[in-house]
Amino acid sequence: MKYLSLIWAQLFRSKTRTLLTLLSVVAAFLLYGMLDSVRVAFNSGGTVEGVNRLVVASRLSITQSLPVNLEAQIAQVPGVRKVTYAMWFGGIYRDPKDFFPNFSIAPNFFDVYGEYDVPPDQLKAFQETRTGAIVGESLAKKNGWKIGDTIPLQATIFPRGGSNDWPLQLKAIFKVKDRKNIGAENQLMMNWKYFDESNDYIKSQVSWYTVQIADPNQASRVAKAIDALSANSDHETKSQTESAFQQAFAKQFADIGLIVTAIMAAVFFTLLLLTGNTMAQAVRERIPELAVLKTLGFKDGTVLVLVLVESVLLVVLGGLIGLGLAAVIMPGVSAASGGMIQLPTVPGQTWAIGLVLMIAIGVVVGLLPALRAQRLKIVDALAGR
Repeated sequence: MKYLSLIWAQLFRSKTRTLLTLLSVVAAFLLYGMLDSVRVAFNSGGTVEGVNRLVVASRLSITQSLPVNLEAQIAQVPGVRKVTYAMWFGGIYRDPKDFFPNFSIAPNFFDVYGEYDVPPDQLKAFQETRTGAIVGESLAKKNGWKIGDTIPLQATIFPRGGSNDWPLQLKAIFKVKDRKNIGAENQLMMNWKYFDESNDYIKSQVSWYTVQIADPNQASRVAKAIDALSANSDHETKSQTESAFQQAFAKQFADIGLIVTAIMAAVFFTLLLLTGNTMAQAVRERIPELAVLKTLGFKDGTVLVLVLVESVLLVVLGGLIGLGLAAVIMPGVSAASGGMIQLPTVPGQTWAIGLVLMIAIGVVVGLLPALRAQRLKIVDALAGR
């Protein structure tokens, strides 16, 4: 610590170069913090035990449907309090780029999903209107919808009478009780019975069941009992937590872990080259000064450590700022994810890996310049050789 002021002075000897390099490190670790947080969210489905709601879907693939008559069997499993179901629709509104989740639901859907607040009169109107639709408040505001409007949804999977047109009447608008989960308001639901009767291809099928259980401590036992109902059948099920189900759903579109790893490998490789060049140039410019330090009695090992600590300090300082910014931004990302990402901040796992990466990168980029400083000959350095 007695050399900290010296290291700090060396680090900011060229303020412009150091600040530009620092900004590059901040940007790299900001990107790392956000992407790795998303990776952790998608790869941490958690254990079944302790949850009060399970999602039951096909063991083969989330794209495989299940028979609707399985509902009655699931309801008879000891420990099950309520069962509801939904069928993915996947329609589009105006522009395919402006996608939002949409699916058909059972009449008791909002009995199980108590976190959604729906005015009773609107919910009744939705349930009694065959072509009714219910949307989240955020989605309604985004598209300027109001109660009574017709939403011209277009099918991408399930045509109706040979046409892709699925006009729906907006009968209800729901809010989420926990405003941290406001992203869940960006979705649309229709009546399952209307979907089942009207689509051309699939009948009496659902995409998943949501099961509310009486005792969260018995979640594992209930999950095994539910899956046993369909064992060795053509519709075997897999009961899991809602977060695990959401991850499986997202992985249909992309392998999040692979994408994040590839992006971060490219980012950190570029960062190694950039910071390595900065440290090499900084040491090269300070050769006479390093020779003076050795003349004053600094040992070779001490000079090596000074340069290494300077390199590590540069990366750690930028990395901590970057991860700190990511921690501030992540709540907004979670809110905008529609409930798929549940992260109030950057998780501890990401911080731990990030700190290891900071130190490792700092040592790697500073090692060669530090070795050069260690082997420096006083006479040659002062003579400019």
